Amino acid sequence: MRTVTELPQEVVEEGEVTIPVSDGVRLAGRVWRPAGSENAPVPAVLEFIPYRQRDLTAQRDSTVHPYLAGHGYACVRVDLRGSGDSEGVLQDEYLERELQDAEEVLAWMAERPWCDGTTGMMGISWGGFNALQVAARRPESLGAIITICSTDDRYADDVHYMGGCLLGDNLSWASTMFAYTSCPPDPEAVGAGWRSMWRERLEGSGLWLDTWLRHQRRDDFWRHGSVCEDLSAIQVPVMAVSGWADGYSNAVFRLMEGLTVPRLGLIGPWSHKYPHLGRPGPAIGFLQHCVRFWDRWLKGEDNGIGDEPVLRSWMQESVPPSTSYSERPGRWVGESEWPSPDIDYQERPLALYRICEPGARVGREAAQVRSPLTVGQFAGKWCSYNAPPDLPYDQREEDGGSLVFDTPPLEERVEILGAPVLNLEFTVDRPVAMAAVRLSDVARDGRATRVTYGLLNLTHAEGHDAPRALEPGRRYRVAIPMNGVAQAFPPGHRIRVSVSTSYWPLAWPPPQPVVLTALLEGGTSLVLPIRPQGRGAEPAPFEEAEGTPPLETEQVTPGDGRWELSRDLVDYWSSLCVLKDLGTVRFPDSGWEVSRRAWEEYSSQGDDFSSPMGRTEWQMGFARGDWRVRTVTHTELSATPEEFRLNATLDAYEDGERVAARTWNTSIPRDLV
Repeated sequence: MRTVTELPQEVVEEGEVTIPVSDGVRLAGRVWRPAGSENAPVPAVLEFIPYRQRDLTAQRDSTVHPYLAGHGYACVRVDLRGSGDSEGVLQDEYLERELQDAEEVLAWMAERPWCDGTTGMMGISWGGFNALQVAARRPESLGAIITICSTDDRYADDVHYMGGCLLGDNLSWASTMFAYTSCPPDPEAVGAGWRSMWRERLEGSGLWLDTWLRHQRRDDFWRHGSVCEDLSAIQVPVMAVSGWADGYSNAVFRLMEGLTVPRLGLIGPWSHKYPHLGRPGPAIGFLQHCVRFWDRWLKGEDNGIGDEPVLRSWMQESVPPSTSYSERPGRWVGESEWPSPDIDYQERPLALYRICEPGARVGREAAQVRSPLTVGQFAGKWCSYNAPPDLPYDQREEDGGSLVFDTPPLEERVEILGAPVLNLEFTVDRPVAMAAVRLSDVARDGRATRVTYGLLNLTHAEGHDAPRALEPGRRYRVAIPMNGVAQAFPPGHRIRVSVSTSYWPLAWPPPQPVVLTALLEGGTSLVLPIRPQGRGAEPAPFEEAEGTPPLETEQVTPGDGRWELSRDLVDYWSSLCVLKDLGTVRFPDSGWEVSRRAWEEYSSQGDDFSSPMGRTEWQMGFARGDWRVRTVTHTELSATPEEFRLNATLDAYEDGERVAARTWNTSIPRDLV
């Protein structure tokens, strides 16, 4: 990222802004705005998230909001209630109170002397979610939104469940928020009442994982906040952004298809990052793109952005398998509408171990698989956060426990854009089963790079709201969509589709090992979204990534990151351990010190489907001078064939003395998961 120190307008920063809402709670915010805007008001843009604007996101915020302010916008960054320095308690994601708070903050912004009465919302992840959700509520001042790495469907396409399968990241994400909601405010910001605010959080935030596990099918709990229930409710322009290494790219396709308002879709090679900080690269001039979007839809400038392709995506070139990339080679391609008339959906029948040419006839063949629990250990994270390396590795070992179907070596280049689909006719021998489907690029030397994948809890074949136990031996047919992607396969490479009956720890395995029989009589096929070369647009590249100078910090103690896989060939335990330790960081301007350490372990034993266990530990610390507080949270999730078992602890310390301790021990029935 190129650091920009000279902006079109001088920027004024207002820290420690207090925003009252209707139930008496005061929210903590920060404002960056053009100098003189109190006399020449401008549109205002809100980012509303729980990640502590005073410390955990302070450095990132400093590259974004001053930049936009210097281009003519008042940028307001507010901590959700119960987070950072805001009062109250945060008890779950996207609750009605949160969305009401957002509407009241927008109304507060619109009434400020520096705001012309028009507002926008933007944010990545949580801030992208609530931007969509608030837009569907149509607050009076809201003129447009930018949603990054988010979803319109909280059940089918979020960190909790995928295809009706319980994701390992559900535990990981719950543990993150378990730690974050136990953190204190900064006494320097909130004053003498900091301790009572902290105590209220420790006692009231609860264990969100318990709640999420009690909703294993698509019900009203997940429908709330899922704007896909009625996309027509959104009546303002939308820019939707994600990356192929992120967990939320599918929503961009759906929003471009389902919205009727002016819209732009952008999908790069990135993980869960703002695109001007994007990794894998190339990062782009995303903030310049945002300014153009805001100029068009909040200021009414006819700058041509509305004439650009509806969907712009990074067509990735073939690369060797790796858990981390600094760059993904490729090029930008554009589609004037989505679904695109330039995509050819090519159906290829599957024969025994082969992907056939379109229209080929297949004999009465069948293939069986019962995957070991170790299939999935090279899957990476459901959502790549890119630290530590968390992308999928060489798929050859995974393929050893899977059904594998290959094309012959390709005679010419093939490019796909969209969601490949496996049409699968099958029988199983258990009432609960899953299928994990992976599409890979197989190089001439045999190395296999996963391109995309999909999961389906097969009991959800008729819908996520009404799962049904499977009848062993009965013939079923399902369509299993994989995540959308843009990928080129070069001549001489092979396209591979692999099917497994477990994918741990990316997804929780079924209660018992399953034998799946794929029936290859013409009903099992792979559908590829082919983008023929020469069709569609190839838009001009983006400008160089820019941002304002990051806030100065000092690394007091070093961090550490590891991703370790171990196997014991005596007792047959396998374990994947992930460490993300950011060390201790000091903010020189305030003397505030923050430390954060997260550890996760996912283990299983042999083919014992009751053995998978996930364990996490988070340590958060805050200090200034001789004053120190820290929290330690532990979460452990295991299962029997009948139930999930959840154990958790929370301990809080001030100056070395434990001041709070809580324990949770609960069991939750499995609901065909």
